[in-house]
Amino acid sequence: MRGQKPDLSETGPGEDEWRTRFSRLALLLRSLEATGKRKEKVKILAGYLKELRPEEVAPSVLLIVGSIFPEFDPRTMNVGYATVRRALGGDRQATLIEKPLTVLDVYKTLTEVAEVKGPGSRRVKTSMVRSLLSRAEPTEAEFLIRILQGEMRIGVDEGMMIEGVAEAAGLEPELIRRALMMTGDLGKVARIALMEGEGGIRRVGVNLFTPLKPMLATPSYDIKEALMEHGGVTAFEYKFDGARIQIHRLGEEVRIYSRRLMEVTPSLPDIVELVKNRIGSRELILEGEAVAMGSGGRPLPFQTLMRRFTRIHDVEDMVKRIPLRLHLFDILYIEGRLLIDEPYSERWRILEEVCPRELLAERLVTGDPREAEAFLRRALEMGHEGLMAKRLDSTYTPGVRGKGWFKIKPAETLDLVIAAADWGYGRRTGWLSNYHLAARSGGEWLIVGKTFKGLTDEEFKWMTRRLQEIKIGETPHTVYVRPEIVVEVDYNEIQRSPHYRSGFALRFARIRRIRDDKPPEEADTIERVKELYERQFEYKAKSEF
Repeated sequence: MRGQKPDLSETGPGEDEWRTRFSRLALLLRSLEATGKRKEKVKILAGYLKELRPEEVAPSVLLIVGSIFPEFDPRTMNVGYATVRRALGGDRQATLIEKPLTVLDVYKTLTEVAEVKGPGSRRVKTSMVRSLLSRAEPTEAEFLIRILQGEMRIGVDEGMMIEGVAEAAGLEPELIRRALMMTGDLGKVARIALMEGEGGIRRVGVNLFTPLKPMLATPSYDIKEALMEHGGVTAFEYKFDGARIQIHRLGEEVRIYSRRLMEVTPSLPDIVELVKNRIGSRELILEGEAVAMGSGGRPLPFQTLMRRFTRIHDVEDMVKRIPLRLHLFDILYIEGRLLIDEPYSERWRILEEVCPRELLAERLVTGDPREAEAFLRRALEMGHEGLMAKRLDSTYTPGVRGKGWFKIKPAETLDLVIAAADWGYGRRTGWLSNYHLAARSGGEWLIVGKTFKGLTDEEFKWMTRRLQEIKIGETPHTVYVRPEIVVEVDYNEIQRSPHYRSGFALRFARIRRIRDDKPPEEADTIERVKELYERQFEYKAKSEF
């Protein structure tokens, strides 16, 4: 029952067999869902993880956080609301001896479902899901459906799982977090920590062609704040309106990864050739920004650039139509040497040694606010978004948002996730075009407003198709979806709202662009919304009503 904590200590006959059963995992998920306290959740997770066999660790960890594959793995379930509904509507498939589901059974089947492609794939997927659900007990079926639809919502995210693994293995969470930064594979890291201990986890290092999580920046109030936080002097770089990429090279092999750790090499043959011909080292990992260039050397809109990143056909034609410019801003590895623990100033020195100056990001090191303001104006006049401010002694912390890096933009925006959409009317009839915008709050998404503004007709059509693919429920007027699509949103004001559970509402919200390059985990939080709400009153009075 929801709210009732099951006794996870009971194993009954055949303890080893019980450990492997999916019903054991389902009881754990119910217990985690019913527990609001973080420390208690971590304790429950650690207790469960300690009992697992080696081959069960990675599948269990991924299933608990609602995933099937590591972040960089391009495979997806692609099982929508309609497929699950059809699977539930079929007859139960009975067998003479119906064995209980195990964690490995479930993980293997879900992996196979994800790998079904081509004509008739929907029918095959439906049959496989129906077969799996027919063997499931009610609680098992509930969580299977949540996993299939990407809607786990038990309050266990990656950060909490790191703490659970650390407690189970008797290690410091920072060791687990660093290993995850290197591999991007939470299941693999958990298995190494639990089976090999501190020695194994410390041996986890960078691997070429396995992307590192990108370091994240904190939004800054202004240039003076960045200078103050960075000790009076900092490095300012242009903040480009492009796509962040990570470039791995070993000899003549070059692979390029997106901000979401997905390989995009086939779409960027021009960048590959540029790296081969212009970069001095033959073994390195670089970070930079790819910007689509228009006439007069000015950047094209972000959405135009995204047409290059999703292109798998007619790539050569797109290279001619949408030329890219590469701006490199960091180096993470070179010829066997990992650089993420080196200060930014040293990484930049090495970057200058191996890369031509014209490929480097525009940069200014200063402690003079007026000089930095002029640099910001120049960036904006050239069509860029603003500035990055990077502390000179900051190390590179993959996947972490801290004050080592700030992003400074003249106009505040929010990166929000679409949680649902209403069918349009009038000119927008037939399109899902009124979007429910949500911010993160712990393990759930809270609505902070709606908008139907900002997209072109072509984008409305694309969005309608995409939202239908990730549908998890619907009413006659609204389609509810997995929180996967991130959009950057302009707004006039943030208001207090009794209508939304978040307590906030955006006034005159408008979608600036679709952030295909951002995972939902990097969307803004309710805490960020609240912070921006409070900042509005630096220059105006707060209403008492």
